[in-house]
Amino acid sequence: MPKYLILKHYRGVPAGTVNDHPMEEWAPDEVDAHMQFMDDFGKRLEASGEFVDAQALSPEGAFVRANDEGTGPVTDGPFAETKDLIAGWYVVDVDGWDRAVELAGELSLAPGKGGRPIHEWLEVRPFYGAPSGTED
Repeated sequence: MPKYLILKHYRGVPAGTVNDHPMEEWAPDEVDAHMQFMDDFGKRLEASGEFVDAQALSPEGAFVRANDEGTGPVTDGPFAETKDLIAGWYVVDVDGWDRAVELAGELSLAPGKGGRPIHEWLEVRPFYGAPSGTED
């Protein structure tokens, strides 16, 4: 079965959508409900045999670029960095593209402020060599 990455973004909710409040505006119980949803989602994937990995990322980090001597700067900008974008991911091993998209759709409905679904935009990408399903 092919593997797919379901990528969560810190800015995964478009402005002006149903529930576009950043997590910093959520009450602690709303954050807890969101995290419980994520945990339950992962457990369902484990039970179905589709789970490979899931990680949440800390916003800390650095950009490293080596020079010819193998050393180089470690910097915090001035470019867009993945630490500003990537919140975490799921790696799933599923029957194909349609199932990966279906799972991302479920994950998009994670609760946010007020317990309402956040309708988060998620990126679905096949691992190299897996059929992408986007060539239709």
